[in-house]
Amino acid sequence: MSFTGDIVWRGEPGYEEARVGRVFNARRPERYPAAVLLAASEDDVVAGVRLARDRGLKVTVRAGGHSWAAWSVRDDALLIDIGGMSETTYDPESGIATASPAVKGGAELVPFLTSHGRAFPGGHCPSVGIGGFLLQGGQGWNGRKYGWACENVAAIDVVTADGELLRADEEQNSDLLWAARGAGPGFFGVVTRFHLRTYPLPRAMTHDTWMFELSELELLLRWIDELLPSFDRVVEPVIAATRLPRPEGPPVLLLHTTAMCDTTEEADRVLAPLRACPIADRAVAHETGLTTVEQENEAQAAQNPENHRYAVDCTWTDARANELVPHLRALWSELPTEHSFSIWYGWAPSRPLPDMAFSVEGRAYIATYAIWTDPADDERHRSWVVDHTARLAALGKGVYLGDTDFTRRADRFLAPENFRRLEEIRARRDPEGRFCSYLIADGAELNAEPDRRRRTGSAP
Repeated sequence: MSFTGDIVWRGEPGYEEARVGRVFNARRPERYPAAVLLAASEDDVVAGVRLARDRGLKVTVRAGGHSWAAWSVRDDALLIDIGGMSETTYDPESGIATASPAVKGGAELVPFLTSHGRAFPGGHCPSVGIGGFLLQGGQGWNGRKYGWACENVAAIDVVTADGELLRADEEQNSDLLWAARGAGPGFFGVVTRFHLRTYPLPRAMTHDTWMFELSELELLLRWIDELLPSFDRVVEPVIAATRLPRPEGPPVLLLHTTAMCDTTEEADRVLAPLRACPIADRAVAHETGLTTVEQENEAQAAQNPENHRYAVDCTWTDARANELVPHLRALWSELPTEHSFSIWYGWAPSRPLPDMAFSVEGRAYIATYAIWTDPADDERHRSWVVDHTARLAALGKGVYLGDTDFTRRADRFLAPENFRRLEEIRARRDPEGRFCSYLIADGAELNAEPDRRRRTGSAP
């Protein structure tokens, strides 16, 4: 079987680079695919799936390589790497853009759409490929207004388990589109192209950023938590604990709020509640003004450096400030390295989700990122992230697939009825189990609801 791209079998020259060279997390897994297909076209993807079928191999897919757990690197599978397929188009009549899964949301899709005066709720880190981002749901810019990025996927082109290239939209193969909106690395096909609904580019994106000492956590979180449901949908408030502003000192709190507005007058109106900050006189710093997604992405890139090792975990929660503060204080005071950080992302008020696989969210999203360089610190930092998150998850509702590693801690990521429907579609579309499903620790139960205990008082 011939390919336009290259296929590298285990033991051949170039295998190790093909296996993990595009994995963003420098903590590379000890898992070894049978081969890596460096696909250059949709025909290569079709041929790759058929080759796997003929040889009895499982299939995995890598788009951007930004998965923290390296979902795509699986023992004895055929890894189809579509990083060489990079295409973007825009139709001004329909407002639909198309993009290959390996297109980087911030670094490539954003400037492309900006040149057409359009926007899409893409991811916050510029080097993330849109493939995994969209399949997992896609928590992106202006998400409180336009919803999850996957809600704005109008169609996909997908190679199925039997090696057919299909279009899936609301009218044809709609079960595949339903699954692609939230199945994440458990999706049973290779998406080769996304068709995206775009929106007019906001011309006055504005930020309002405060810095406080960690000792102000309780007052700060109580205030924002109360304000959250009343914020205009274009307002996105995040409280981040980080050491970056002063690496040698203790962690600080950044209240970073953005509003993707069309005029400065609109931005001034929707951000006005922040001017009533009850602890404004205790702020270490305060800045506000116009910004762009490109500028915001630069800051995200600085916080998420390349060639570093990562451990990440998260939880959705409806818990209010008084329950969260003891746990967050314990977690945020212990940030172990200069780049490690943790966020509380305000998401309320809730709204009905469209009919799609993605189905778990909450009032707020809490995610923690340990970032380091020495392999000798792997176990210590991974345990730190997972142990703290497990305590927070006792107040939680489930996880977002984009910030999880089920090899250490499993949790619910889909509503039970959505998970059952996903597995029913999988049984029809991939009856032989050609595509690898979720990477999970031995003995762990997939999409299980762990023991949720309502806790108050100090974190253990």
